[in-house]
Amino acid sequence: MHIRYIRYRCVAALTAISLTLCLFGCAAAAMYGGETQTGAFVDSAGRKVELPGEITRVAPSGTVATMILSTICPEYLVCVSSSPSSGQYKYLPANLIDLPTTGQLYGSKSNINFESLIKAEPQVIIDLGDRKDSIASDMDSLQNTTGIATIFIEADIAHMADAYRSLGAILDLPERAEALAAFIDDTVAMASEKSGKIAERNKKTVMYTSGTSGLNTNAYGSTQAQVIEMVGAKNAIVVEDVSNQGGGNTIGLEQLYNFDPDVILFSGGSIYNTVSGMGAWSDLSAIKNGAYYEIPYLPYNWMSNPPSVNMIIGVWWLGNLLYPDIYDYDIAAVARDYYKLFWGYDLSPQEAEALMGNSTLRGRTELAR
Repeated sequence: MHIRYIRYRCVAALTAISLTLCLFGCAAAAMYGGETQTGAFVDSAGRKVELPGEITRVAPSGTVATMILSTICPEYLVCVSSSPSSGQYKYLPANLIDLPTTGQLYGSKSNINFESLIKAEPQVIIDLGDRKDSIASDMDSLQNTTGIATIFIEADIAHMADAYRSLGAILDLPERAEALAAFIDDTVAMASEKSGKIAERNKKTVMYTSGTSGLNTNAYGSTQAQVIEMVGAKNAIVVEDVSNQGGGNTIGLEQLYNFDPDVILFSGGSIYNTVSGMGAWSDLSAIKNGAYYEIPYLPYNWMSNPPSVNMIIGVWWLGNLLYPDIYDYDIAAVARDYYKLFWGYDLSPQEAEALMGNSTLRGRTELAR
């Protein structure tokens, strides 16, 4: 699946005003039971919710929803889960910077502010992300507390393209939604094709760290780490009671040496810059071989944290980093396409290189060993 093909799909979706797209939007709405103009919408939790006929004021339930909605309808957002940092400003739609913050419903940092949410006067509150056992009751509770129509649309990687199409239907943005969904579909298809070429004996074991110490890990089976298996690698960290929170599971150095991953991925703000000089880490295979990297993290971490649309560029990046002979494309060009399509930002070649300066640009020699 080549970049030229992806560009074609995106441009065609953005520019074609056709009956096909209209029918596609209706089909997406039908998939979730929704109607694009008026009446009831049946969300991914099976809840039937009455929605306004024309929606132009939307509130996200948390960070994942904020990110996804910012890529399809930033002009409709009346609040965000948290204020962007100054380092994120230039990448994001300008109006997000001054919107009120209302917190998030889920996660270790759950701090949703019902008063601020109501004051923002959204027509609908939208929760996006992975399905939780309590999702239906949680959505009912949020809707009853605020008096505002509240819906859940499943949006893990497997459902993300369809989530965009559903959003396009209910927000009357089918062409925009289809452009984003097509890129995601191409990403999933590309990863499936290329990961299938990796023999079991050649699958690298990977540790994905979070936090500052390097010992918080996103283990095998966690939502945060799903990109690892998607590109054909193995998550080196296997634990019981897997945490899906951003901080992941905490392990000790002795456990880390037992796992001894081929590759270690560090989050921004971690010990990445100093780990090579830390004696306690020096005998790990990844450190000795120089196969440790910093995940690009602006405007968001490319692996997850949170597991949202940022994982899509993460698939292209990690596949190319670990298996460049199989994921054989210009990752900087992919990044520029992604940033333009999803964030409306013209990423320069120099900025792309800076984002990947601690990974892809120094990654070829070590991984060839």
